[in-house]
Amino acid sequence: MSTTQSIPQPTIQKTSRGLLRLVSTKELSRDEWLDVRKRGIGSSDSSAAIGLNPYKSQLELWLEKTNRDQHLAKPNPDDDTAPVFWGVVLEPIVASQYQRRSGNKVRKVNAVLQHPEHPWMLANIDREVIGSPDVQILECKTAGLNGAKLWREGVPKYVEVQVMHQLAVTGKQAADVAVLLGGQQLEVYRIERDELLIKHLIELERQFWHYVETDTPPPADGSDSAERALRLLYPEDDGEELDFTQDQVLSEAFFNLKQVRHTLAELNQREAALKQTLQQAIGSASKAIFADGSVSWKKSRDSLGVDTAALFNDHPELKSRYQVGKPGSRRFLVS
Repeated sequence: MSTTQSIPQPTIQKTSRGLLRLVSTKELSRDEWLDVRKRGIGSSDSSAAIGLNPYKSQLELWLEKTNRDQHLAKPNPDDDTAPVFWGVVLEPIVASQYQRRSGNKVRKVNAVLQHPEHPWMLANIDREVIGSPDVQILECKTAGLNGAKLWREGVPKYVEVQVMHQLAVTGKQAADVAVLLGGQQLEVYRIERDELLIKHLIELERQFWHYVETDTPPPADGSDSAERALRLLYPEDDGEELDFTQDQVLSEAFFNLKQVRHTLAELNQREAALKQTLQQAIGSASKAIFADGSVSWKKSRDSLGVDTAALFNDHPELKSRYQVGKPGSRRFLVS
């Protein structure tokens, strides 16, 4: 595995509160902070490491930890249309409102923390709760209108894993999760330390870190994240033809793939027939109501476009001036 460290290896310090500090983050740039995170599994990595993150697969996380993520799309910290941006901007506000509501005092911990027995387990915590016997960590979250759906049943599993990872690293007993929903509703949830869950979490994370240490890609999981990772990991073919006829596992996977595609084709045809039955019944109406829902069939607004074929035919010189190259991509065809 190729790793490049942009900052010197730090000396681990144990504070008076018993936390192992891998490095102070006060003077670190964002790139340096990201570099430190590649040395282990951080709390925000934990759910992806065990396959429970709805946004990132094990395979994509593995690319990051093995420095193969240079061409993966990264969130722009200055993009004020991205949830990540508002999460950072609103974090101190969420922490302040938590203090007001709970009466607990909090303070920032400007360090990457490290588990005393498992050095690959790292954590950044948003705030440390001071002087409370009941809770010691505050995790601040924000969720927009779409993200708020994940909080309908309480703390989402991937956030629970993140917080349990923090409790494992710090040795603390409880954490509060304060989430701002839709920009105006603050909810606070308590997560208590669970030793059995932590033991299981450590074992699963250890398995993922073994993939990193041995430079072995973890299995893809069918997610969009894994699809992006595979395209980045294997962008081109080399012309070689592999013979898997004697591989029972892969031959079964190929057979099942064909069966699933056949089933999907039948379902798509059935869906189209049902849709057309309803369209024919609706006719020129805009909406139809049924016993358990409704269907709308409305015309969108007219719009204007550019006939590029005619434009380039009338002005062929423009095509050479404005054409741009597009990299080819691999097509997965089943026969």
